[in-house]
Amino acid sequence: MIGVLVVEDMEVVRAGLVALLDGELGIEVRAQAGDEAQALDAIESAAPDVALLDMDAPGMDGLTLAREPASRAPACRTIALTFLDRPGRMRQALDAGVSGYVLKSVSGRQLARAALEVASGARAVEPRRLADVPWPYTPLTVREAQALRLAAGGATAQEIAAGLFLGVGTARNRLSAVVGKLDARGLVDAIRIAERQGWI
Repeated sequence: MIGVLVVEDMEVVRAGLVALLDGELGIEVRAQAGDEAQALDAIESAAPDVALLDMDAPGMDGLTLAREPASRAPACRTIALTFLDRPGRMRQALDAGVSGYVLKSVSGRQLARAALEVASGARAVEPRRLADVPWPYTPLTVREAQALRLAAGGATAQEIAAGLFLGVGTARNRLSAVVGKLDARGLVDAIRIAERQGWI
């Protein structure tokens, strides 16, 4: 049985979420909260396995709240619950450390499945099409990461081009794009940033 904390500012919506989850096999709603202060108290006192966090509530910073379980209850994993299906918003949530990202339009069964998956240590994304967003987040495309990885190994633009079946100009443009994307001072700085973040 996994224990869930439901954090949602609208009481009617919160009650609906609690009813949906409590009716699912293997799930027990241990606590619920309508604001940040209540949520922080509940994370410590109820020791939930999963915290379901409303990311859209006015006056509640869902991204900041998503970082809290790591310090207050390390065993608690988090799911961002939101209206927004934008990859950028999902990336922000990933950067904040959530283990799942679920739209408020999903069914109760999908929400319960996400909670069970996250509690087991897996990641959960609903709807599944959002799972194409890189996890963990990286600003680099696969091709950019490949080029930067080769450059980090000492490859020249000509060698990178040959290794990735590109023109030399395209290889240089790709590396230049990476430098700009990472707001780096140059290629060496871009490599340092990407290695530190685990992106290459």
